[in-house]
Amino acid sequence: MIRILHHYMKATMRKGFSVALVAMILAGASITGARAETTEISMYYPVAVGGEVAGLVNRLVADFENENSGIRVKPIYSGTYKEALAKALTAHKSGAPPTLAVLFAADMYTLIDADTVLPFESLVQSAEDRVWLGGFQPAFMVNSVAAEKTWGIPFQRSTILLYWNKALFRAAGLDPARPPVNWAEMTDYAQKLTHRDATGQTVQWGLQIPSSGFPYWLFQGLAVANGQRLMNAAGTETYFDRPAVIKALEYWVDLSRRHKVHPPGIVEWGATPGDFLKKKVAMIWTTSGNLENIKKNASFDFGVAMLPASKRRGSPTGGGNFYVFKKSTEQQQQAALKFVKWITSPKRAAQWSIDTGYIAVRPDASNTPEMKAYAEHFPMSQVGLDQLQYAVAEFSTHENQRVTKALNRGLVAALTGEKSPEQAMKDAQADAVRILRPYMR
Repeated sequence: MIRILHHYMKATMRKGFSVALVAMILAGASITGARAETTEISMYYPVAVGGEVAGLVNRLVADFENENSGIRVKPIYSGTYKEALAKALTAHKSGAPPTLAVLFAADMYTLIDADTVLPFESLVQSAEDRVWLGGFQPAFMVNSVAAEKTWGIPFQRSTILLYWNKALFRAAGLDPARPPVNWAEMTDYAQKLTHRDATGQTVQWGLQIPSSGFPYWLFQGLAVANGQRLMNAAGTETYFDRPAVIKALEYWVDLSRRHKVHPPGIVEWGATPGDFLKKKVAMIWTTSGNLENIKKNASFDFGVAMLPASKRRGSPTGGGNFYVFKKSTEQQQQAALKFVKWITSPKRAAQWSIDTGYIAVRPDASNTPEMKAYAEHFPMSQVGLDQLQYAVAEFSTHENQRVTKALNRGLVAALTGEKSPEQAMKDAQADAVRILRPYMR
């Protein structure tokens, strides 16, 4: 190519073209060649277009492209995690999937069973790559590894936390610096924090655990604290009808029906942070990913704590992983790997945690100057990280959407009074056994 260009340059100069003009022609040819070598990768991302997180992702993509001129990343914002998964699976079937996607870590088995994604072991090429692959928080890798292969790379990951209003604690005669540490205390605190007006209407609830959107996830926080996991590591068995699981659901139901300290029926996931900010409720359970939102918008002092224990501490992990789709080209897959390595580097993992409230996915992110300064300034940001030592994998099985739907259906039936907790969990277990029978060994 260079010889041809030089030959062309000599010929055009003999014909009277100026050196400057020839240089411009060569420059244009060089630019065209560079463009031809650019690799474009598409990335499905589960957030509404124009949202605050979308702005953060756009800025990260721009920074990456500035540092990696040969790669272009095209974010495609695809609604909720559920919607993003459906679109990714449909695109895979049509033969035009994204190169990369951020999808629920809990959907790992679904993506494997559909033969859509690649294990990262098939992408890493150097010793440096392998060190990077082994450098994530172990608690997050439980929802990332199956059959000794790494299918997902943790990105925006979380646990469930207890948030409390310190001013309302103080008004109720409770120590504002001391959250409940076990279920008995949580019930007692909630009773003191629940207020009713002269007509008997509740004007302030003591506790709120959302039961729409992700009821299975919030329920895991109760089941794990009561000493029982909901599934096996292989995603082929569930334990919904175990006594400890039923007791955990009975406790959740009793909070509203017996103790009357929790809103009855179904509590909206999306409304729970807003109810807390409006002082309609004194304590809530929600994701650590809501920390930055509450920090920015709370007009009162609040605290953040690990989930109260029954038999033990515990919370499921949650959130999304990066997945690389196998129908993309090898060049795109390597570009995707480069982007994932870049965005999960210690410095950027720390900044993502600071900007969003998600937990930094790598232990070495805690050693960055940015994270050290932030942790000193805002110690509550480290509670989710500290809880990882007690964390378990988010509920995930083969046929995960169907099995999760069966569990959610049982939880709703118990919380609305349609069924007893025992019957609801026995029915959910029977459905799960039927769905998972082909995967049992």
